[in-house]
Amino acid sequence: MALSRHKSRENAFIAIFEAGFSSMDLEDVLAATQEIPDYEDYSLDDFAMNLIRNYYDHADEVNNMIQSKLKNWSAKRIPRVSYAILRLSTAEMMYSSEDMDSIIINEAVELAKTYAGETDYQFINGVLGAISDEIRGKQK
Repeated sequence: MALSRHKSRENAFIAIFEAGFSSMDLEDVLAATQEIPDYEDYSLDDFAMNLIRNYYDHADEVNNMIQSKLKNWSAKRIPRVSYAILRLSTAEMMYSSEDMDSIIINEAVELAKTYAGETDYQFINGVLGAISDEIRGKQK
C-alpha cells in the first residue's frame, strides 16, 4: 500500500517512538507494526521502512549530529517525542538521496505540532535548520 509521504513519515515516527520505550531492534519494530489492531492506520510502506532503517542503521551518527547543534543542552533534556522527531528527520536529511530538507523540516514541524509540546516545534525547526545548513555546507 502506497501512502502519502506525510503519512509514511507519521507512521514511521509512531513506530520508532513506541519502540523507544523498549530495547527493540529494527526487525522487532517492523514486526510489531504488523501486530497493531488497526494496522491499516499505521502501516509502513517502503518509504516509511526506509526511514526507519536509516534511523536505526545510522543512530550514532544521527545522535552526534543532533548533539552538536544543542549548544549547552544534553539530548537527555529533550522530551522523547521531540527527540524521536529530530532523529527521524535528521536521518532522512543525512541519508536520503534527495535534497528535500525544507520539506523534511516542515513535516517535522507538523509532527511536533500534533504530537509534541506546545512550543517544541520551534526548537525542532531551529535544530533541523542548523543540521541542514551543515549537511548542505551553508555558512551563516
